[in-house]
Amino acid sequence: MGRGRPCGPRPGAVQGTGGSSAVSKSSAAARGYFQDRFLRLLAGRRRRRAPLIHRGYYIRARAVDHCVRDFLLKTQSHLRTQIVSLGAGFDSLYFRLKDIGLLHHTVVYEVDFPNVACQKAALIKRTKELSALVGDTGGEGLGVITFSGEDYKLLGVDLSDLSELERALEEAGLDKDIPTLFIAEVVLTYMENSRSDDVIWWAAERFSRVCFLLYEQMHPEDPFGRVMQQHFSQMNSTLNSLAQYPDCKAQQRRFFEKGWTECSVMDMNEFFTCCTPEDEQKRVQALEPFDEYEEWHLKCSHYFVLTASKGMEPSWTPLLPNMTVPRRDGPIGTAGSIPVAACPMRSGISGLRRYGHHSVLIKPNVILTTGGFGEEDGHHCRMRNFHVLIKHAGCWKAGCVRKENPDKRWDERLYHTVSCLSNGLALVVGGRTSPSSPGLGMLWLKFPETCSASEPEDVTVELVSVQPAAEPAALRWRHSTTEVTFKGEKYLFLYGGRSAAEPVLGDWCFLHTRDLSCAGIPVEGPGPESRHSHSACSWKGGALIAGGLGAAEQPLGSVFFLRELEGGFRWQTVETHPPLIPRYSHTAHVHDGKLLLVGGVWFHSSCVPGVTVVDLITGLCVDYTINAEHLEWPLMLHNHSSVFLPNEKELVLIGGGGNCFSFGTHLNPEPVSLSLSSILASH
Repeated sequence: MGRGRPCGPRPGAVQGTGGSSAVSKSSAAARGYFQDRFLRLLAGRRRRRAPLIHRGYYIRARAVDHCVRDFLLKTQSHLRTQIVSLGAGFDSLYFRLKDIGLLHHTVVYEVDFPNVACQKAALIKRTKELSALVGDTGGEGLGVITFSGEDYKLLGVDLSDLSELERALEEAGLDKDIPTLFIAEVVLTYMENSRSDDVIWWAAERFSRVCFLLYEQMHPEDPFGRVMQQHFSQMNSTLNSLAQYPDCKAQQRRFFEKGWTECSVMDMNEFFTCCTPEDEQKRVQALEPFDEYEEWHLKCSHYFVLTASKGMEPSWTPLLPNMTVPRRDGPIGTAGSIPVAACPMRSGISGLRRYGHHSVLIKPNVILTTGGFGEEDGHHCRMRNFHVLIKHAGCWKAGCVRKENPDKRWDERLYHTVSCLSNGLALVVGGRTSPSSPGLGMLWLKFPETCSASEPEDVTVELVSVQPAAEPAALRWRHSTTEVTFKGEKYLFLYGGRSAAEPVLGDWCFLHTRDLSCAGIPVEGPGPESRHSHSACSWKGGALIAGGLGAAEQPLGSVFFLRELEGGFRWQTVETHPPLIPRYSHTAHVHDGKLLLVGGVWFHSSCVPGVTVVDLITGLCVDYTINAEHLEWPLMLHNHSSVFLPNEKELVLIGGGGNCFSFGTHLNPEPVSLSLSSILASH
């Protein structure tokens, strides 16, 4: 889309976002996310985008299309209606609506910077498919009208000059007394707030029957929002509206204060869940191999669609949901905040800027981190090197890791698990290289039993391939492995996850730790629904499963306990009060009868998940925020790992972050530690 004038001196930088948007929409259309044969003609150049970008532009296009079609449907009894697209850029809305016969009595006005409008007019003239649809009445060149058809007017006007905008629209034939829909798709946020407020007020004041559709960013101050803001600032395209209108409620209040009588607003997670039919959700989710759920949901929580109206009979309410989902309005009632401390590291040591990895305590005060995707040797890649943190004399330091058997490939896996089965042995289960590849199997990691914090320099890890009978059960990722006890013997309980063939798994397997064979242990009771990216912890010889992402790519808020019985195990539900906020991509630990859930992603976007403490006896559930104000970088706690030291009641957070939509990649640069002494003592 083209844009209104920004604060900075380079409106061309803002206009450039429109070209990039057109290319991304065209790429999404080419992959079947939506039908639009005109985008490739208007985009100018072709470039295949990543699946995450496709989903992001799909939900944007669907939200706009949903609201526009609803406006045309609700006003079809009127003899004439009109649509005004502000900052239209190289959008294809008019051509798409015209092609499918929805503009019987509607005139579309598109407004953008004069040079953008001239470029689009020239493009329409030289492209037969476009010019045949719009026709040409020969009105171009008359003042600001760069192209004129019977039901299409293309105007070159700077939106920040409201008087000129009004004069140009009147000259082009805009009627203030017929139903009118204004569209501002990532436009007003680039303007100074006083000027964008004036546009909103002017539309409500001057038109008797009028609707407004707004699609923009929000939530600037959480970690994802900080990365988003930095991206646009570096492009000299500052998002001016965010400080004054940071969330849905502030934007809704803005429209009411500017004269609108009806106003509804949703973030894009809610729109996808509530206003997108289930079969359409499934169709989109199956289009491409996809494994960036966290980034998808975070992107959707930072964009909203708003519809407002005045003078419409009946009221225009396109954002009434088709279904109702539980939501918790207002801020989460937190019991306090936990301060973050940066773990002191020797200068020049890298290797923990990663996500999708796994960290495990292999000895007291010795943490081994394996796999993931991150920064190695100055570039982003799947991680080949292991990393060791050793706590020595009260400080965390990085030790050296030597891999024996270097000819044996680590496979550079992500989303695997590592379970310590003895003092010198750990089992790696599953993981993947890409979302379309089969899951990886099992691997032994052997390290010296003498490894200790008193000798912090070197740890040697030997990689040993294993091919047990249970190998097929391990071909998955985003799963969990937990040690359980049955009749005095230890088993590794493998649960859930996903595979290349199945987007979500709900099966399980008991791996005997002696020979890694699958044991046929009976399990009673209704089990958890299929899920991945959940957490699993050992407790009382059984396993606690919490949260995760379900089959519909919706976060889950359930907690299950796999409890040992005399002849097997039984699933039982752990009731929490208040109910646990659904989340996934978190980590978890159990200490003294309390389940600690750390970070993750949820749809409640007023704040990010911190640490939640669930009392497993009473069910009491208490949320704590993490105070990371003194850190110079955003602390992203998804796709991270964490290790809990029970004696010190210290939680070490390692890695985390990911690709922040089209705004760049953020990886937490160093570990941080949380002291949980105070909150654990209060329960």
